[in-house]
Amino acid sequence: MKHKHLLLATLMSVIFGMGWVLAKSALDYFPPILLAAFRFGVAAIVLIWFVKPPYGQMRTIVLISVLAITVPYAMIYVGLKDLDASTTILLVQLEAPVLIMLGAIMLGEMPGYRKAIGTMIAFSGIVLIAGDPQVRTNIIAVAWVLGSILTWAVGQIKIRKLGETGGLRNLAWISAFASPQLLLISAFFEKDQIDLILNAAPTIWVTVIYLGIAMTVGGIGIWYHLIGKYPVAFVSPFLLLVPVTTILGGVLWLDEELTQMSLIGGAVVIAGVALVIVERPTARNRYNAGITDK
Repeated sequence: MKHKHLLLATLMSVIFGMGWVLAKSALDYFPPILLAAFRFGVAAIVLIWFVKPPYGQMRTIVLISVLAITVPYAMIYVGLKDLDASTTILLVQLEAPVLIMLGAIMLGEMPGYRKAIGTMIAFSGIVLIAGDPQVRTNIIAVAWVLGSILTWAVGQIKIRKLGETGGLRNLAWISAFASPQLLLISAFFEKDQIDLILNAAPTIWVTVIYLGIAMTVGGIGIWYHLIGKYPVAFVSPFLLLVPVTTILGGVLWLDEELTQMSLIGGAVVIAGVALVIVERPTARNRYNAGITDK
């Protein structure tokens, strides 16, 4: 991988990691579902001007927006409000194992023994984290996060079934449909939205812009750019830097403290996820990487 792409991959991980830290800080002001609505509303406003509407797939996109964004991000931000950013990001690492598990069930894509072992290791790490006394007191918040991961994974399977329609195009229109859905849910279950919006400090809006543009458009845009040049096996290991960034940001920015059990459980989770996502590229992949990088 070229130096500039190594820097981009590292930047992507830092952007994602700090996004969780800033989201946690913004949840001290905005209610969680409203914050999620703003995040994807900003992303949609930025992106939809540059991609064509998904003609003939609108109904499918609406369904996917519910499964891939509306429900999971409402749930995960509700969970994040009562959990440390560090704990949340460690739980979120289950995304890859859960996605592989559902891929086997819904698409018949059976994982190899290495991915199966990695999945089991990752789940055992989550059991350790859940056993932490500080986490057990917020077990409902943990359930929200785990439920969001399962729903998100189902949404990704649905996106996979769309075929080659373009990642940023999907993101733009799924976000465009998800944002008003989230606003509607917020109107039913949250309160004082108008007062909060009118009285929000500029720093809060800077955070919202970061979540919508830097984290959603920028971070995911870098991901699509890199996997267009290299096999996923070259790029996905950089995602393991995301929890490191979030944990450091949580400790330094939010004054969070990690317990020994959470650290051990987190290390086990990351080790399991590494087995799942880190692959040794084949000779063909290495050749293809060289071709597409030119």
